Amino acid sequence: MILPSGTENKGIRGFLMSASVYLRLKIELDHGRKAVMVTNVSDGRVKEVDQMKKVGVEKTLITEDQLSKCQGEPLLAKALHAMETSSLQFFQEEDGTFLLIEPYEPMPKMILLGGGAIAVPLAELGAKVGLSVTVADDRPNYANKDRFPQAETIICDEFSSCLAQLILNEYSFVVIVTREHKHDLECLRMVLNNKTAYTGMVGSKVSLSRVKEQLLQEGFSKERIHKIHMPVGLDIGAATPDEIAVSIIAQIIQYRRFLKKALILNGACDRVRNEVDHLVLNALCEDPEEPRALATVVETWGSVPRKAGAKMLIWSYGMTVGSIGGGYAEGELINAAWQIIGTGCSALHEIDLTGQTDEEEGMVCGGRMKVLIEDCSVPK
Repeated sequence: MILPSGTENKGIRGFLMSASVYLRLKIELDHGRKAVMVTNVSDGRVKEVDQMKKVGVEKTLITEDQLSKCQGEPLLAKALHAMETSSLQFFQEEDGTFLLIEPYEPMPKMILLGGGAIAVPLAELGAKVGLSVTVADDRPNYANKDRFPQAETIICDEFSSCLAQLILNEYSFVVIVTREHKHDLECLRMVLNNKTAYTGMVGSKVSLSRVKEQLLQEGFSKERIHKIHMPVGLDIGAATPDEIAVSIIAQIIQYRRFLKKALILNGACDRVRNEVDHLVLNALCEDPEEPRALATVVETWGSVPRKAGAKMLIWSYGMTVGSIGGGYAEGELINAAWQIIGTGCSALHEIDLTGQTDEEEGMVCGGRMKVLIEDCSVPK
């Protein structure tokens, strides 16, 4: 396998080095850069759970910058295609080696400009649905960790300075909830000069009409202004801060799940992006000495609860992070993972959701899932 200069490929065996690769991946994503992880299960000796053999697993991290310099190497071309289409690839080469190529993209961020009454429940809901939350306000009493324990980033500064500290891009969901009209305009002017996945602003119809008129007078196009959600949120008759927060997060979820439409409308890109389970990624970077296994859905057929790319981290004592869909499928996977933890093995495990057992468990799916299970234990 020929790799570009600087690519990490050190024949990673055992979880200590693997954890280092995931840490480097997390750093890339935290800086707003895409990357591809290639998992190579050597010699094709990945087996079903009841036929396990000890194998070497290599993990190669290829950054966006390295892929931009791709010069025809077949594997790199496949990795580039995975990144461009945001699609996982799993296949077996002629020598029997299994390759898993996974594109990773930065975590979507919800940026709240203003820390008032609506921002408090909105930050909580945003964190619950998988958004990295940033809160910015110019008042210390409204921009602090006690008020926003779920926020990953809190900025207390003048709004012009706050915005200068933010990276706004196609992964940004911006909600403007400041306390004054002048701050709304200040924030909106700066946001309009960036591409975002979503921008919305709270306000009455009268005040929002004035904002639109002001922006038109300043030279912003009608098309760009039309893409701002004013008033923000789905029209569900919300009245209280909590209800308004629900309407806003519902609209953001709508845009995340129909992200292609959102990004096309905002001119950021023209394709759908797959979702990365950042909770699993964060857990992979922590506590490498604990015995556990990583399960990744690599192929699916028919109706299944989660698609290829879904991940689940399973500890020897039963704790889990992430999900492949719950119910019977997850219980079967946990039992299979327990057989692998501590063995140094990798295994392919197929979960059949079409039979009588699934009906008894209340499952409504009727497909099959193939899952790659990797031992993440530190080698003795």
